[in-house]
Amino acid sequence: MILDPPVVLGWARSAVVPFSGAFAHLAVHEIGAPVVRALLARSGVPASAVDSLLCGNALGAGGNPARMIALAAGLPDRTSAYSIDTQCCSGLDAVAMGASLITTGQAQFVIAGGAEAWSRAPIRQHRPRSPEEAPVPYERPAFAPDPRRDPDLIQAAADYAAQAQVSRVEQDAYAIRSHAKALAARECMAPEIVPLCGVRHDSYPRHLSAAQAARMPVAANSDQRLDSRIEASSSAVSRLSISPKADGAAFVLLASRQAAIQLGLTPRLQWRGSLAMGGQPEMPMLAAASAAEALLARHDLRPATLWGVELHEAFAVQALEFARALDIEPERLNRGGGGIARGHPIGASGAVSLVRLLADMAKLDAPSGALGLAAIAAAGGLGSAALVGKL
Repeated sequence: MILDPPVVLGWARSAVVPFSGAFAHLAVHEIGAPVVRALLARSGVPASAVDSLLCGNALGAGGNPARMIALAAGLPDRTSAYSIDTQCCSGLDAVAMGASLITTGQAQFVIAGGAEAWSRAPIRQHRPRSPEEAPVPYERPAFAPDPRRDPDLIQAAADYAAQAQVSRVEQDAYAIRSHAKALAARECMAPEIVPLCGVRHDSYPRHLSAAQAARMPVAANSDQRLDSRIEASSSAVSRLSISPKADGAAFVLLASRQAAIQLGLTPRLQWRGSLAMGGQPEMPMLAAASAAEALLARHDLRPATLWGVELHEAFAVQALEFARALDIEPERLNRGGGGIARGHPIGASGAVSLVRLLADMAKLDAPSGALGLAAIAAAGGLGSAALVGKL
């Protein structure tokens, strides 16, 4: 039996802090557990009621970070714990899977989201195949079995920028706007952030000018020359237009409507649905738009009717392509700035975008019945999207 979609009783996140910053000494459960404790305190749900905790985590290299967070947060021993790794999509996928536990009657109260301690990620090495070989260190794993389908992600963004004729100036202008929106919304975002290590705000956003952007170093340059009217070098991807490495955590509390009523709680938001799908591994950043389009089509919705859209943009060119694919203005993305302005705590990024969406819908002028969309893409050609609604 499939039950009604769950309601959303609360949300919370840490600040997003650059790699080797204020959270550099914290393990993943030391970032995630304070967020979970604060989420429960804010929502009025006792820890004893939580049936499951699901946590997206991409860099933990084994173990079960979800169980570590659950126990460190004081959840009961009986609480089940699922660690989800779909790379960048992990945090949003964890919430979708948590919602399914409720709609299938397996749980009444679920905490789901993501946490990443990139600064404490294990040093990676491939084990030798024989005594004569030495271990081989690596920065990232393969995301497709065929190396020809597994490009460097930054290079793939530069190649797509050349193909789509998106100039560096356009990309940098988007990044500047993302930072400006994040700075303007800093105090508005403060209530959703759980102070940790004295950090109460996302610490990466900064004031930028076009002149400063032009001086930023190039991260990748395409050698594709698909149109004689545009020099491939003009579509270079600069460091400014890339979401930087970061640490952070974000979680939401889901419940069946009946369970919420039994606790005397009045939810303001509801989970409406989600969709995860695969696309071309060669161009993974496009998968967010594909998932969003498919989810909207499933619900017979037009993008123009959405109250809010939160995209974790790993690259500015990705955000511009996402807006083009959904036929919306880029300015409609990310009211408080996006991942380019915050940073990219990989397994948590999708959950951070969802928390941003929920917080804005609750405290701003979203009317009853308003819908919001959160989306993210991941290495390997994966995309995830979710719909939430105002009750």
